[in-house]
Amino acid sequence: MNLFKFLIVAALSCASLCAKAQGSSTSTDTLAAKVMLGNYDPVAYLPTTIISSHDSISMGVNARVSSDSLHATLNMLKSFINRNSASDTISATKGIGAARRWVYSKFQQISAANDNRLIPSYLQFNRSMCGVVQHRNIFAVLPGSDTTDKSIIIIEGHIDSRDSDLCDTALNAPGIEDNGSGTALVIEAARVMSKYCYKHTIVFLVTIGEEQGLYGAYAFANYAHTAGIKVKAVFNNDVVGGIICGHTSSPPGCPGYQDIDSTHVRLFSYGGFNSFHKGLSRYIKLEYKERILPIASVPMGINIMTPEDRTGRGGDHIPFRGWNYPSMRFTAQNEAGDADVTSATYVDRQHTSGDSLGVDLNGDGLIDSFFVDFNYLARNTVINANAAGMIGISPSTPDFTLTSYSGTSLVINITLHPEYLNYKVGVRTTTNDWDSVYQFTGALIDTIIVPVAGSYIVSVSSVDSNGVESLFSEEKMIGVTTATGNIAESLRPVQLLQNKPNPADEATMIAVQVNEKISYKEAYISIRDLNGREVARTPITLNNGVNEVMYRHGYNAAGTFIYTLIVDGKVIESKKMMFTN
Repeated sequence: MNLFKFLIVAALSCASLCAKAQGSSTSTDTLAAKVMLGNYDPVAYLPTTIISSHDSISMGVNARVSSDSLHATLNMLKSFINRNSASDTISATKGIGAARRWVYSKFQQISAANDNRLIPSYLQFNRSMCGVVQHRNIFAVLPGSDTTDKSIIIIEGHIDSRDSDLCDTALNAPGIEDNGSGTALVIEAARVMSKYCYKHTIVFLVTIGEEQGLYGAYAFANYAHTAGIKVKAVFNNDVVGGIICGHTSSPPGCPGYQDIDSTHVRLFSYGGFNSFHKGLSRYIKLEYKERILPIASVPMGINIMTPEDRTGRGGDHIPFRGWNYPSMRFTAQNEAGDADVTSATYVDRQHTSGDSLGVDLNGDGLIDSFFVDFNYLARNTVINANAAGMIGISPSTPDFTLTSYSGTSLVINITLHPEYLNYKVGVRTTTNDWDSVYQFTGALIDTIIVPVAGSYIVSVSSVDSNGVESLFSEEKMIGVTTATGNIAESLRPVQLLQNKPNPADEATMIAVQVNEKISYKEAYISIRDLNGREVARTPITLNNGVNEVMYRHGYNAAGTFIYTLIVDGKVIESKKMMFTN
């Protein structure tokens, strides 16, 4: 999605934009709608052979995801010529109509191969896009085996493509990286995951209208909110198959032209401290490290990014976040362009007819050099399917209290869902990821000894008798000193906290903890270089608890800076932060 369009979208309130995008949204299959609400008999959708163990799911998806299957799907998506949301809906061979009918038929084929458990449907909605008003998302519902917790899991990607003209429906617009790769991933995840049985319902969603303003995602998110569908997690996959860096790319990422990276993927999500979107990203990475990494033929590095998306860009996870559904975005480490097609110097593939499967170098009519790495796309599919599968069979998320006594000891007391007697504790300090994940068994209270004094952020997860973790709880922050006694006695009314991550690449979160309510007129964070020159000034609101602002320093702009909290003209506290590449 281009910067101009995204800024227009972002400037509108979620409620008003959702209302415009939604119109009269309707699931064309009433059964699919009922299942998403949890109004069905789970026994009717059990597979003939029930495979529901965590080992079978993790090892199964790792073994069964096929790079050849992904390649075949991308070849088919390419054949539709132009998948613009306003393109042909009548032709049987080209345009968005043919493409969405083909995706629907793929879901039907997958269902037929898996006891007819997968329920395909369209979500029909009204929204004027390039002169066309009525549109359809495609989705398929895999019913869960337990309706006690009716929340669903969504794996999604947008199918619409574009060239340099947002509304051009005539030119070739294969949209292979953006976002045939995400569509292929969703279909492959449906194919592989439908073999297994999950407690939670899983929805495989292919949206349209992303390029015009995330409208398909807004339609589905608003439909879910209006209908009362509970959403446990949303995985958005957008630009997940390419490995080559263009002349330009949207930061943070891509170190230089033609750099190759086929072993890392970026996870974008909203917020910092106590963000359940960031918590979802950490969970995805943890499940990969514990379950897939030991058996992976090619290890993947998973980078949990600070911002919600790349600079000036947006994706389909944002509408779901707008309704407080835990949501995040998978994006390849390298991108072939920043999509600024209005620039006279833009030469990259993204948002042009050059976003193709590859090139024929020797003129024999066959592609010799591919822009998408099918094995890389397969690895990203495995990461999705594994994490969604674990959430699908996971226990309930606990809650806890956190105290600190006797120097560097943290005391965790489980207060919600004490029935498991097995818990994991995620502890982090200066990064978006956990520094350590501890486990305790057979008790509801445990003590963790942290290595040094400082500020710690803690969350907990239930672990069932099979070793499956729940999503992690809300985060709690606590300061630890080496002094004996309750740390709360030494807290100041207002504290400037260390930025996270530190060092940072392009953006970082700066936080202020308010321990006692204060009255003030103006508060801001001043950022200065080591020569004392102010380079930025960011307002901040000071409510009780932790207050955060994101500071975007810019990619490829390394250095050390001093940030200072100033309240009503008075310097409260200063700290040092670093940016590296």
